[in-house]
Amino acid sequence: MKQYKIGDFVVINSGFYKGEVGQIGSICKKTGKVIIKDINFKFKHMKPRFKNEIGDIKRFEAPIHYSNIKLLLN
Repeated sequence: MKQYKIGDFVVINSGFYKGEVGQIGSICKKTGKVIIKDINFKFKHMKPRFKNEIGDIKRFEAPIHYSNIKLLLN
């Protein structure tokens, strides 16, 4: 795995977000995936657990494999 650091700006090489620029928010070295701020949002529909609760849709940033990003040089 290349030496990416939190705060580095990267360009996405492949996938739905190809060509977008973002900043690395966190890194998981064990799986080789990074989370890029404000990119690759996923949604999870939450069912109510109790009678008085209502359902909800949670939005979170999903990780991207490091091979699909490239460091943006200034």
